[in-house]
Amino acid sequence: MSDKSLTIGMLVFPRMTQLDATGPFEAFARIPDAKVHLLWKRTEPVTSDTGLSLLPTMTLAECPPLDVLCIPGGPGQIDLMDDEEVIAFVRQQGLQAQYVTSVCTGSLVLGAAGLLNGYEATTHWMSMDQLALFGATPVKKRIVRDRNRITGGGVTAGIDFALYLAGVLVGEQTARMIQLGIEYNPDPPFASGSPDTASAEMVAAVRTRAAPMLEARRAASLRAVARLKADSSR
Repeated sequence: MSDKSLTIGMLVFPRMTQLDATGPFEAFARIPDAKVHLLWKRTEPVTSDTGLSLLPTMTLAECPPLDVLCIPGGPGQIDLMDDEEVIAFVRQQGLQAQYVTSVCTGSLVLGAAGLLNGYEATTHWMSMDQLALFGATPVKKRIVRDRNRITGGGVTAGIDFALYLAGVLVGEQTARMIQLGIEYNPDPPFASGSPDTASAEMVAAVRTRAAPMLEARRAASLRAVARLKADSSR
């Protein structure tokens, strides 16, 4: 990166999963000379899927060109897929940003904006199959980088992703110091944080509980794919 300050923009929206944004924000905000904007249509609080209110700092219309665009995910991502204003904003910023990034199902919003076609990417394990709808190659990892696209896996992977990106932006030594400063040294009490380590019964139960949301998400993805195809044929 150059010596100028970094401009990082993170989308926030109703019914998002707040840790998709607040985890990376904790790392991004500690990058020297970085300006981190929380972006939405209005600067009034938005409420996450678990009831936490977040305050956007800038509207989409006010947003300057970004060095880093970051799109979190969560159930509210489903509505974003049909939101022409948001998709146009993501596409415009993504075409000029130095790094185009996401956490969790935010990658599907990048896909809906046409920004993942021909790229490797990751997302939450329950929605991994939807990446291919947008011409992306799904990769089952917590962080996936393909050229200037950097995507993080589900929810907590956003912290790993942000520390990795900090290393790309300002060097590994600074990123290591940020990690130490926030004491990011995960040691979970249970080995059930991945479908690879959880029991088959638990994976099935979680999928069953999320089935209505996953069905709505896939339907939104299919609509977005149809719009991309219609736009490309004009």
